[in-house]
Amino acid sequence: MLCDTHAHLLPYDYPADAPECFPRMEPVDGQTARTLLFGAMRFTAKDVFFDAERRIEAMDASGVDVEVITPMPPLLRYDLPASDGLSLARHVNEFSATLVQADPTRMIALGMVPMQDPDAATNELAAIKEQGLKGVEIASNILGSSIGHEKFLPFFSEVERLGLSVFVHAMPSPTERLPMSAMGTYVVGIEGAFAAASMVTGGTAAKCPDLRISFSHAAGGFPLMIPRHQYFWGGSWNEEPKNPERAVMPDDGPSPLEYARRFFYDSLVFDRRALTYLIELLGSDRLLVGSDFPAMPREEPAGRTLRSMGLDDDVLEDILWNNAFRWLGMEPTR
Repeated sequence: MLCDTHAHLLPYDYPADAPECFPRMEPVDGQTARTLLFGAMRFTAKDVFFDAERRIEAMDASGVDVEVITPMPPLLRYDLPASDGLSLARHVNEFSATLVQADPTRMIALGMVPMQDPDAATNELAAIKEQGLKGVEIASNILGSSIGHEKFLPFFSEVERLGLSVFVHAMPSPTERLPMSAMGTYVVGIEGAFAAASMVTGGTAAKCPDLRISFSHAAGGFPLMIPRHQYFWGGSWNEEPKNPERAVMPDDGPSPLEYARRFFYDSLVFDRRALTYLIELLGSDRLLVGSDFPAMPREEPAGRTLRSMGLDDDVLEDILWNNAFRWLGMEPTR
């Protein structure tokens, strides 16, 4: 059994009376695909993005039993006026809830909220739960602010209270320090690390201990950086007992690694050696399968690298299936 926790959708269309800042989906001559027009973006979306029957066919072809589907990240336009952002989120959420009803045993959806207005985002969570959506997708930064900033704490507290889940999608932000060609590679990894680190250093992880949050692409460079934070906190190597004389940033709370092991991480890191490190440092109970489908092609078949690593059956089953449902707060259905 395999659950892909990182897959995306695009609505088929948008209301004719939608604000001018909304996207548009235009037909492609002679094809079932449609072109997404959103500001400067032009993206050709195959029908698998919005057609439930095609999605299930693609899942069957790749050996995927269940998909957790989230909006394509370009829809997370936090630069829109808050009212327009809320209208767009509601349209996408309605489409998402409708799409998965085609087969709720195979598809699970998360919604989106206008994080540019933390109060509006928080207030929308109850409606998301009522629609049957299991949580929300957010970007790794909100108009340049880290998700661990204190202004977002009420949002995460309400997510926790409602029993919803969060998927943090790394969103590249242009930087003069790297060329634009690095946006999809190194900058994605940097963004993931910033997002996860901000949840630890900003205090949200401490104040929301039961928050179920997952990071795309294993939170980029975060897992390699967290042992340094561990050393600064405890003054010891290899997670050995604390050495207060060496500790630079001591405190009496849980260790940085303990916080990191509360998070979930999709395992889309493209190399079994990286997966081995994640399993050893964070634990096999923290990893999920992710593919970024259909924005990226899946490994064929899905989970091929994980299955090639000689993992114990119970470890493999956790990563392929069980952890996804623990992250979602759901009982696995087979």
